[in-house]
Parts: sequence; structure tokens; C-alpha cells
Amino acid sequence: MQKVNIIKKLAQFNDYWQPRIVAELNDQYVKLAKFKGEFPWHKHENEDELFFVVKGEFTLEFRDKKVKVFENEFIVVPRNVEHRSIAVNEVEVMLFEPKTTLNTGSSLNEYTKKNLDKI
Repeated sequence: MQKVNIIKKLAQFNDYWQPRIVAELNDQYVKLAKFKGEFPWHKHENEDELFFVVKGEFTLEFRDKKVKVFENEFIVVPRNVEHRSIAVNEVEVMLFEPKTTLNTGSSLNEYTKKNLDKI
């Protein structure tokens, strides 16, 4: 049982779309990531995702709408909903996802990260 300083953890890396594990609870990972640019369309057939914006803002795009998520806000993407993240400027995000969640869902591509680093 140790506390985690989110800002200090985020300062440990600068790359985009490469989530890091910072904690585990109830078969879920708490992850930190930085986004910039556009992530490919994808969906998670069996897992919901929660995106919490620590710093900055980004747009979560769905096939039928776009939702802008600002600092200190979060959004839950239900399982099996196709989506993609778009960040014009760097955004720092905390993610809550089941351990089985692959960052690109059912779409394997150059963004797919199967083995996440723990920090």
C-alpha cells in the first residue's frame, strides 16, 4: 500500500500512445498515458474503458458523435463501441481498464502494445 504521485509518474516518460501501468485493483489496471495526434479506430469487445484527463484535453470520436473531454473530466466507453482518440496538443490521461484490455482492442496495428511497462 503506497501512494502514487500522478504528476511525478507522468514526468517519467514523453512518448505518445504508450500506456504505463501504475497500479492494479480488482483485476483492473490503472494506466497513465500521453496522447498527441490521432489513434486508429478500434473497439474492445469485452471491456469498458474509463479515460480521465489529468492535463490538457482531447476529443473522443465515435461513429455518430464527438465528445471533447477536458482536464479533470472523465468518460467511460462501453464495451463494443467503436472509437478513437484525437489530441491536437499533448494530453495526459489516466485509464482504468480490465487487465485483459489491449490498447488497440480487436484491431492489431503499429500502435498495439501487448506488454506494458510498470512504473
